[in-house]
Amino acid sequence: MGIGSLFCGKGPIPLPRGRKGNPTMRTIQAEDVTRAVAQMCIKANCTLQDDVVSCLECARHEEPWPVAQATLDTILENVRIAKTDNVPLCQDTGMACVFVELGEDVRIEGGSLRAAIDEGVRRGYTDGYLRKSMVADPLRRENTKDNTPALITFDVVSGDSLKIVLAPKGAGSENMGMLKMLKPADGVEGVKDFVLEAVRHAGPNPCPPIVVGVGIGGNFDHVASLAKRALVRPLSQPNPDPFYAALEGELLDAINAFGTGPAGFGGKTTALAVHIEQMPTHIACLPVAVNINCHVARHGEVVL
Repeated sequence: MGIGSLFCGKGPIPLPRGRKGNPTMRTIQAEDVTRAVAQMCIKANCTLQDDVVSCLECARHEEPWPVAQATLDTILENVRIAKTDNVPLCQDTGMACVFVELGEDVRIEGGSLRAAIDEGVRRGYTDGYLRKSMVADPLRRENTKDNTPALITFDVVSGDSLKIVLAPKGAGSENMGMLKMLKPADGVEGVKDFVLEAVRHAGPNPCPPIVVGVGIGGNFDHVASLAKRALVRPLSQPNPDPFYAALEGELLDAINAFGTGPAGFGGKTTALAVHIEQMPTHIACLPVAVNINCHVARHGEVVL
C-alpha cells in the first residue's frame, strides 16, 4: 500500500491530495523564498512604509509644540535620507521577526521553508550591510554574525499561496513589552489600565511617536504573538470589530494625553496608533500583552 492510500476493508482507498482532490500541488522554489526575504530585509530597513510616513507628516502638521515640531522634522528628514541613499533608518536593524501564512496546497522544493527564510535573512543582512544583532545563546551572548535565526511564526491556511511578512524589530522598543494575566473580572477597565501602565512605564525609551500593539485573549504564549502581529497592520486600518476599533481610539487619545511627545521632548504626539488583536480564551483567563514599535515601524510583505 502506498503512502497516498489508506487500507480499509477490501482494498486501498486513495487519499485526496491537493486542492479539491487535485493531486497537483503548487510548487515554490526555496531559492525564490530566500531571494524575496533578502530583498525585504534591505527594503524594510531602509524605506519606511507610506502609511507610517503619512501619519508622521500628519502629526507634524497638527503638533503645536515647537520642540516637537523640530523633532518630527528631523525624523522625516531621516526617513527621506534613508530612502534616497538606501541606508538604514536606524542603527538597530533589529531581529528578523517573520510571520508566514503557508497555503495547504503549497510545496516548497529545494530545501525547507525555515532554512530558506534563514538564508534570506543571512543574505539580506550581509549584502545590505545591516547590523547583525542576534546572539546564539541568551546568556553566553556569542553573536551569530549573520542575524539568524529568524524568529518565525507559521500558520497553515487554505489556498495555494505563500505570504511572508517580515518585521525587523529593534531592542529599544522590544524591551518595553509587557504581559499580564488579568482576571476576567478585571474586564475592559483592567485592560485599559494595563495598556496605559505599560506605555507610561516605557516613557521615551521606545523612541516615540510609537505604535502600540495590544493582544487580548488566547493563552500566555498566544497573546504575545497577537500583540506583535498587531504592529504589522497598516496604521490607517482599525480593528474590523467596531467595539475594538473604538477601544483603540480611546487608548490612543489617552496615551497622547500623557504629553511624552516625539523623542520624549514633550508634545501631543506620543503614539501614532494603537492596534488591538483579539482571540478566544479560557473562561478563567484574560491575558493581555503590549508590544511597542518605535516611530520606525518597519515591515515588508510578499506573496508568492
